[in-house]
Amino acid sequence: MDYRKELIVKPETQVRLDRIDPRFSEVSLDNQEIDTRIEKNRARMADQQLRIYAERRHSVLIVLQGLDAAGKDGVVKHILSAMNPMSCTVTSFKVPTSEEAAHDFLWRHHKRAPASGWVSIFNRSHYEAVLVERVHKLVPKKVWSKRYEMINAFEKLLHRNRTTLVKLFLHISKEEQLRRFKDRLDEPDKRWKISEDDYTERAFWGDYMKAYEDALSKTSTARAPWYVVPSDRKPVRNLVASEIIADTLDELKISRPKPTVDIEMIRKKYHEAQET
Repeated sequence: MDYRKELIVKPETQVRLDRIDPRFSEVSLDNQEIDTRIEKNRARMADQQLRIYAERRHSVLIVLQGLDAAGKDGVVKHILSAMNPMSCTVTSFKVPTSEEAAHDFLWRHHKRAPASGWVSIFNRSHYEAVLVERVHKLVPKKVWSKRYEMINAFEKLLHRNRTTLVKLFLHISKEEQLRRFKDRLDEPDKRWKISEDDYTERAFWGDYMKAYEDALSKTSTARAPWYVVPSDRKPVRNLVASEIIADTLDELKISRPKPTVDIEMIRKKYHEAQET
C-alpha cells in the first residue's frame, strides 16, 4: 500500500477526521513484519540523511502534530532516532517565552528551520498558533483566521530555499487517548508525563478536531502536504510514519557528491608511498 497516496490530505479539499479510522484496520501485518519494514525504512532514512548532509544543498523539515498522547515523542524515539545527530535537530515547542511572544508567531519557528544539509524535527510547531490559540481563544478569530495564509507563505519560502517538508498529523481516538493516560498513571517510568491539563483538555476534544480539520485542509499544499497517520496502534503508526518519511526522502534522488580531490593522487601520495 502506498501510504502517502492513501493518507494525504489532498490540497483544496476539506478533511473529515471522523471518517478516518485511527486504527487503520486495513493494515493486517504482524508485529514481526512491521518491525522488519520499519528497520528497512530507518536504514533508508539514514542513507538519505547522509546524502543530504554531504551535498549541502537541500534540507528537510519534519513536522509532528497531534493531541496529547498521540505519539509524537514515540515517533521521534523509535523512528527519527535513525537520524545522525551530527546534522539533525529536534525542537519541542512549548508555551512561547516572553521574548518569543514579543515577536510574530512564526519568528521562533523560522529560527529553528533547517540549514542546508540539515534535518529539523518540530515536535509541535507553528501550527499551535491556529490550534490551541484558537481553541482557548487566546487571540480573536480575525487574528488566527489570517494565519493560515501566513503559514502557507512561510512554508513556500522554505520550499523555495530547497527545504522539503514532511507534515504528519498523528490521529488517535478519544478512547485510546484515555487508555494511554491510564498507562502513564500505572507505569512509574511514565508518570512524569502526566499533568491535570491532559484531562481538562479532553473537554475541548470537539473544538480541537474542528481546528485540526481546518488547519490540515487550509495548509495542505502540493509543496507541503499533510498526511493523517492513524495512531491508535503504535506499531502501525511507526510503520506508516517511517514509510512516508523514507519515501519522501528517496524522491529527492540525491547522489553522493563526487570527490573534490584526485583520489588516485591521494592514494599514491599518502598510502602507496608509505607502504614502500
